[in-house]
Amino acid sequence: MSVSASLAYSRSAGRQPRLALDPVIVAATLGLLLLGLVMVTSASITLAERQAGEPFIYLDRQLLSACIGLVCAGVMLFVPVSFWERTAPLLLAGAIALLAVVLVPGLGHAVNGSTRWLRLGPINFQPSELARIALLIYVAAYAVRHHEALATSWQGFLKPLCVLGGAAVLLLLEPDFGGAVVLLATGALVLFLAGARWRDFLGVVGLGTVGIAVLALTSDYRVRRLTAFLDPWADPYDSGFQLTQSLIALGRGQWFGVGLGESIQKLSYLPEAHTDFVFAVLGEELGLVGVIAVLLLFLVLVLRSLRLSRLAAEASMPFHACMAAAFGVWLGLQAFINIGVNMGLLPTKGLTLPLLSYGRSSMLVTLAWIGMLLRVHHEVMASGRVADGAEK
Repeated sequence: MSVSASLAYSRSAGRQPRLALDPVIVAATLGLLLLGLVMVTSASITLAERQAGEPFIYLDRQLLSACIGLVCAGVMLFVPVSFWERTAPLLLAGAIALLAVVLVPGLGHAVNGSTRWLRLGPINFQPSELARIALLIYVAAYAVRHHEALATSWQGFLKPLCVLGGAAVLLLLEPDFGGAVVLLATGALVLFLAGARWRDFLGVVGLGTVGIAVLALTSDYRVRRLTAFLDPWADPYDSGFQLTQSLIALGRGQWFGVGLGESIQKLSYLPEAHTDFVFAVLGEELGLVGVIAVLLLFLVLVLRSLRLSRLAAEASMPFHACMAAAFGVWLGLQAFINIGVNMGLLPTKGLTLPLLSYGRSSMLVTLAWIGMLLRVHHEVMASGRVADGAEK
């Protein structure tokens, strides 16, 4: 430990440190949250008027979810990180149960052909959103408890991936191909950052790539999506309809957009305009400037999370480091996939854009996870093991 860090630790000893929030994480989160509320309102207003006769019904629901999510973030901010490390086995069992319960006839609720939801009164809740966090907490705890095996043997790397593979199978049964890919990729990257060997990681990446290809090519539904992604203009009124409309929306935006609320594609042309394809509406209305702003906000959150992971590792707080890395990797992957789908760079997947897309389960869980990330930041900074100036 450096002299400056030792002095900081001695100053903090014997007294309760003040709550240390990362202003950059807070500002980026609020920026995405507010922009998301505006874009969900704009993208859904016509649909809401036609379906329910209330143009702001989706705004009301999203705003309520955001408020509850902020309360959840506040609660998570005061839960010690050690609690999640101790309860990781229970969280793993709970995650598997959540993923399995939606497959039970009569309990799971189907929407658009996928059984991913539980109906809780008037609300549909997607258990996989919560299960994902629980599974990644388990991966982080495993990486700390079995660090030597992880760093020296392929068995140490493969064991947690087998657990994630079982969870991915349950996701595929819903079916949720995109969610399964994000879960496995995030888990593998967190284990690699925690110390897994290059050869083990690359071997798993190779096997995973082959597995994804096999899964994609053994389903007629996924094959149609893949071919539509490669050439959406070959069938622009059927299999390529969603993607062509998204590309038209982004193309119309040009530099500064057509103006807030002036999107044409959201008027029954672009399906799921307020959920999976809200980014396309944002590009149409706010143009390249708005797109760059969103990309920068996501980039700030990802880089800030990875920086926090590095600081935690330097402070000898490995579980904190894994948790911060897990959030940053997950957020970056999910945002990349959603935006890639909107831009025609990736096959269509039913993944939300965190904090921007309409989705109550996604909003609640994402904000709760950010609350946990802020708790990690507080404990790392309050430990007194961070060199002066590193907290800025």
